[in-house]
Amino acid sequence: MKIKDNINCLFQHCIQALGEEHPIRVVNALQTLCALIRGVHQKNKSTSGFDIINMLMGFDKAELCMKNLMESLDSLLCAEGSESLKSLCLKLLLCLVTVTDNISQNTILEYVMINSIFEAILQILSNPPSRREHGYDAVVLLALLVNYRKYESVNPYIVKLSIVDDETTLNGMGLVIAQALSEYNRQYKDKEEEHQSGFFSALTNMVGSMFIADADEKISVQTNEAILLALYEAVHLNRNFITVLAQSHPEMGLVTVPISPIPTTPVTPLGTTPPSSDVISSAELPLDDDVQTSNLLITFLKYSSIVMQDTKDEHRLHSGKLCLIILTCIAEDQYANAFLHDDNVNFRVNLHRMPMRHRKKAADKNLPCRPLVCAVLDLMVEFIVTHMMKEFPMDLYVRCIQIVHKLLCYQKKCRVRLHYTWRELWSALINLLKFLMSNETVLLAKHNIFTLALMVVNLFNMFITYGDTFLPTPSSYDELYYEIIRMHQNFDNLYSMVLRLSTNAGQWKEPASKVTHALVNIRAIINHFNPKIESYAAVNHISQLSEEQVLEVVRSNYDTLTLKLQDGLDQYERYSEQHKEAAFFKDLVRSISINVRRNLAFNTLSQEILLKEFSTIS
Repeated sequence: MKIKDNINCLFQHCIQALGEEHPIRVVNALQTLCALIRGVHQKNKSTSGFDIINMLMGFDKAELCMKNLMESLDSLLCAEGSESLKSLCLKLLLCLVTVTDNISQNTILEYVMINSIFEAILQILSNPPSRREHGYDAVVLLALLVNYRKYESVNPYIVKLSIVDDETTLNGMGLVIAQALSEYNRQYKDKEEEHQSGFFSALTNMVGSMFIADADEKISVQTNEAILLALYEAVHLNRNFITVLAQSHPEMGLVTVPISPIPTTPVTPLGTTPPSSDVISSAELPLDDDVQTSNLLITFLKYSSIVMQDTKDEHRLHSGKLCLIILTCIAEDQYANAFLHDDNVNFRVNLHRMPMRHRKKAADKNLPCRPLVCAVLDLMVEFIVTHMMKEFPMDLYVRCIQIVHKLLCYQKKCRVRLHYTWRELWSALINLLKFLMSNETVLLAKHNIFTLALMVVNLFNMFITYGDTFLPTPSSYDELYYEIIRMHQNFDNLYSMVLRLSTNAGQWKEPASKVTHALVNIRAIINHFNPKIESYAAVNHISQLSEEQVLEVVRSNYDTLTLKLQDGLDQYERYSEQHKEAAFFKDLVRSISINVRRNLAFNTLSQEILLKEFSTIS
């Protein structure tokens, strides 16, 4: 407090110096501002935002001071000038935004709201050279600004982001995100290959797969929540961005690559190493079979398949949840669904599969080309199959089943007959029910498992009631019945469990009785066909019927089966961030803010490099 006047004076001098024509002075001013903002914050962690503004600028001058600062930064970012200067401007802004852990307590940001730099950020993203150099910082900055007091007041960055319709800008943003995610995917793949070729792998093969769980732990690449948050905000706020998900990325698929200019400054990332540029060098191309026809959605699905494998780590749990939230927004969007289900746009998507003891590692080479919705369904099936464990991620399972349900609602509404291996989904769902039942006591101590069981049963009801409108062939409808009859023991057990709990007066009475009602058609199918199958076996003296024989019995006895029409199977509650997810995003943004601050390296712009670039002051 004693040197407040000196600090105010120095702050103002820095802002004046930003208007100097000698770049070295501008650089020194930017670095001094970073140091002042950080230093004053570190010394006054408990103080209110208003006191910090007073300490840095003085209350009476704050408004004018910040107006001048923001205008100078804006013109430096939009000018044709030095890339190093732009880089420092973005670093200063990131420093300003992340000085507090909770971004919404950072009162200085009120001035960043009033004096918007939104257009400057868009300009960086729409111009390829500046995007390659600064796109990563610009996208992270935008994602953070959008989260400032987003539920309490009107945030101009939210409003502006939601109405951007310029294709070049949106594509630029998509490229930066795709590049950062594919960089992560590449690092993971490299580590995995390194891991498999090592001694450990040889040992594992000799001893069998006893160590597979520990082996997998070692492959960890730091997740990138900041970029994921940017993708979420773009998908959630801007309808036009959905088209970007589907854009093929020629820049990522070119074999002949233009040599990009070497950056004047080593640019280090926030959170993780940023992508070097949005052109993948030709040496990297063989790493990815489908890089020729990749798009942001494919890159994102691969990223999701990696981070969703291990949800024991908090960062990955956050990342996995955010991936599912993004997929939820995509599954609700009409345009996205049309693209996902388009039979003329087929892709080979190489998802990561978790190594598990009881299944062989799938060969990636003979993947069929299919509409992208198949990859989304594969990802959901993979999640369902691989996370049945004591630390049961209930929230992620619920989101997963909701995504499948939303996709089915679209298929039913638009009568899309998708050629998908539905059997894999059915068997995953039945195994999930089996898991819930066999761990009833452990799980009920923590979760209401009946909401999840009800959702799973209703997925089957959806197939039973409307399957003839969206299953690919009549025989796939027969197969559905075959699976239900084959696994009838699981449905019988579920029925007796929910019946037991719904007749007691305990806390689970109501949720359990909902499942009892939902099982009515599944039970009708089992009770109708089982006696028919048994009598067929008795008449023909066969002890074990083949699948074909069972299907024959099913086909010839449909006409005597009566089912109840169930309401609301194709209705769902739309995603709403503010009411349900506010706490999650608050925590997420806090952890991103801390991470960005920790990795924000001003020293990358070493004095030596800057002096070389701006050597003389005439």
